[in-house]
Amino acid sequence: MNKTTILQDKKKEALLGGGIARIESQHKKGKLTARERVQLLLDEGSFEEIGMLVTHRSRDFDMEKEVYLGDGVVTGYGTVNGRLVYVFSQDFTVFGGSLSETHAEKIVKIMDLALQNGAPLIGLNDSGGARIQEGVVSLGGYADIFYRNVKSSGVIPQISAILGPCAGGAVYSPAITDFILMVENTSYMFVTGPNVVKTVTHETVTSEELGGAHTHASKSGVTHFACANEIECIGNIKKLLSYMPQNCEDDAPVYAYEAGNELREKLDAVIPENPNQPYDIKDVIEEVADSGSFLEVHKAFAENIVVGFARLGGRSIGIIANQPAYLAGVLDINSSRKGARFVRFCDAFNIPLLVLVDVPGFLPGTDQEWNGTIISGAKLLYALSEATVPKITVITRKAYGGAYDVMNSKHIGADLNYAWPTAEIAVMGAKGATEIIFKKEISEAKDQYTKLAEKEAEYIDKFANPYGAAARGFIDEVILPHDTRAKLLKGFKMLENKVATMPKRKHGNIPL
Repeated sequence: MNKTTILQDKKKEALLGGGIARIESQHKKGKLTARERVQLLLDEGSFEEIGMLVTHRSRDFDMEKEVYLGDGVVTGYGTVNGRLVYVFSQDFTVFGGSLSETHAEKIVKIMDLALQNGAPLIGLNDSGGARIQEGVVSLGGYADIFYRNVKSSGVIPQISAILGPCAGGAVYSPAITDFILMVENTSYMFVTGPNVVKTVTHETVTSEELGGAHTHASKSGVTHFACANEIECIGNIKKLLSYMPQNCEDDAPVYAYEAGNELREKLDAVIPENPNQPYDIKDVIEEVADSGSFLEVHKAFAENIVVGFARLGGRSIGIIANQPAYLAGVLDINSSRKGARFVRFCDAFNIPLLVLVDVPGFLPGTDQEWNGTIISGAKLLYALSEATVPKITVITRKAYGGAYDVMNSKHIGADLNYAWPTAEIAVMGAKGATEIIFKKEISEAKDQYTKLAEKEAEYIDKFANPYGAAARGFIDEVILPHDTRAKLLKGFKMLENKVATMPKRKHGNIPL
């Protein structure tokens, strides 16, 4: 047998992974194989594999009897829509996708190449965790990966898809990356599994309940996208990449756009006449952004704030918007955390920010205070203050109290601030303010109800509008709703070469 034939046989063996039978069992569970996932993600014919013939080095516990080429992970590079990306895809058919010394070395090599060449890193995770037979060597492999995740953070985009189990220490690599995607009913993440939970806390819980896609999408906020199947998951990765630059020194791709009529008459009817009546801020986003371009992130988590990517005139922007249709759009612990995380990603990768404001304040209550709403609110405040990308704010209705400051006010570095005529910029709502300011007059009045209504109307006339703030220069212009898109197109065009000089420092100390 000549050397060429041996090489061909070895590559064929590597392509089969853990064997036909185990690959077929994956399909029965509704899962793709590691290589199918890579083929689906990358442009056809673009994948170049690295480390196909690597095998593990362990000889303990009869491990020398079971050796597979590739050692349970497919690594390499290719293109997505013509743009370079690096990828690793764990193969659950080989030792349950467990991480060994050589498995980790393959991933580390790809991570180093991605960082050195300034291209996104995509991890397709499907692993039972550290390979027990290798002991501390496999644990060290995880730490090598974590360290590179941190080094790459804010330098290149990092995306993690959880396509099977991800437990124990394995969860921390995805947690450091920028976006996590999970598949309903087939993927889960947790530090300790259901059996350990039952032993320690006596709680009975399934893997899906403890760390499934729905749980992490709606309760913990760990995952940004919960997908119905793996095809949808990989499709979302491609969409995400389309809004991002290759690295922190690059700009996001610009898509073709033809200017037309930029007036949006529907926006004139969005705000209800009753200031306490809700409306859906996504209706505003859809009218303001390029048609069909909005990709919501963290959709099922902290629904009182909406974040996501969109395009405006063909250019990527990040949107942070209070949602009056959920909890009246108040800020709370989870929404502040959600908003801050998204803002910091956009700022790291040169994606301009649009902030839509309709916020009556922070959610009150012992639960919020005892669980650190002060620190969480400070996260969002810090993130927006720190951001140096172009930042534009539009106040559609309420901007009350400290939440006015936090939501990208002029005072914390916003470049342009617009307000609709319906905007109410004040320390607090008219009724509460009136009861405090005019307490004595109201209590002494013969008809207290009439006096309260009279003083409330007086307060609304004086403070519950955008004109006082505009007179001070805190609002750059009061605009008609239908002009919003046109104003934003001009504003972001004006700001596209913005340069911000920050104080010299190693890094700030964000309130974590």
